[in-house]
Amino acid sequence: MDSIQDFIRGIPKVELHMHIEGCIEPEMMFALAERNGISLPWKSPEELQDAYRFDNLQSFLSLYFEGCKVLVKKQDFYDVTHAYLKRAHMDNVVRAELFIGPQTFTEKGIPLSELMEGVLGAIRDAEQVLGISAGLIVSTHRHRTEAEALELLESIMPWKEHIIGIGMGGAEMPNPPSKFATYFKVCRERGFRTCIHAGEEGPSDYVRQAVELLQVDRIDHGIACLSDPALVRELVQKRITLTVCPVSNLKLNVVSSLDVHPLRILLDAGLKVTINSDDPPYFGAYINDNFLQCHAALDLSVDQVTTLARNSINGSFLPEQEIRALISRLDLYCAEFQKRRTH
Repeated sequence: MDSIQDFIRGIPKVELHMHIEGCIEPEMMFALAERNGISLPWKSPEELQDAYRFDNLQSFLSLYFEGCKVLVKKQDFYDVTHAYLKRAHMDNVVRAELFIGPQTFTEKGIPLSELMEGVLGAIRDAEQVLGISAGLIVSTHRHRTEAEALELLESIMPWKEHIIGIGMGGAEMPNPPSKFATYFKVCRERGFRTCIHAGEEGPSDYVRQAVELLQVDRIDHGIACLSDPALVRELVQKRITLTVCPVSNLKLNVVSSLDVHPLRILLDAGLKVTINSDDPPYFGAYINDNFLQCHAALDLSVDQVTTLARNSINGSFLPEQEIRALISRLDLYCAEFQKRRTH
C-alpha cells in the first residue's frame, strides 16, 4: 500500500511561482562566478549556504541580487534554467511557469538577447529531452518606476510569442500595485496574462488593488487576503489563483512555523490556492519538499493534496486544451493510487 508521501512525490503538479535567478544552487553559483571572473563575498558554497538565514524579505533580496551577478552570458542563463527544469522533472512537475527579472541584468549592460535566448533555449531543450512543459513570465521590479516598466515591456516585444505572461516582484513596501496601473493596463491591451506579488509582506489592500485596479489573472503569495473577508469572497468568486510559497513564508518570517501557516484556512475558504517553491536553493525546499513539509505540519489529506495539484493545473497560463489533458493525467494518477491503496 502506497503512503501519502509517495502520493505527493508522484502526483503530476504545476509550479507557478519560481524565480530563475533564485534557483542557483551554491555549487553552480561558484562555478559560474569562476567562469565569468566574478568574485563572491563568500569563500565557499558551504559558507554561502550558511548565509541563508533571513530576517525578512529585504535581507533575502540583498543576497539574491548578489547571486544574480554570476549570470552574465547566454550559457549562464541556459545552465541555471535547465538545471531547475531537470530538478523539477524529478519532482513530477509537468509544467513550470518561471519568472525572470531582466532589469537586474540589462542595467549592468547585459544584452537582453543573452538572457532571453539562454532561458528560452533551455525551455525548448527541456521540453524535447525531459518532456516537461515550461513557460517564461517576465517580471518587473516594483521598486523601480512605471516608466522603466513600460520601457522593459517595449524591449521584450521581439520575443512576445515566447512569453506567457508579465509579473511583478521585489520589495512590496512601500510599492503598492496602484503605482503600476497604467503599466498593467498596457500589458493587458497587448494580450499578456498578468500576475503580481501581493500580500506577502504587504497588506490585504495590496491584494485588492491587484485584483480591482490591475485586474491580474493570478496573485503571487496573497496570504494577507485573509484579513479582509469581503476580498476573500471576491477572490473565490473570480476564481483567482494564489501561488502560495509556504517554506518561503517560513524562511522569511512571514509565519513563525508551518503549523500556523494559513494554507488550510485558504483551502477551506474555497480559494484557488497552490503550493510553490519560490527560490528553492535559498529556502532549502523544492516543490515536493514544500508539499511534504506542509502535509507533515498541517496534516493535509489526499483530497487536499489533489485539490492543490488540480488548482495548479487550472491556474496555469496554458491553453484550455492542454489544461484538460493535464487534468485527465491527474485524474488517472489519483484513480490508480486509490486502486492500489484498496488492494
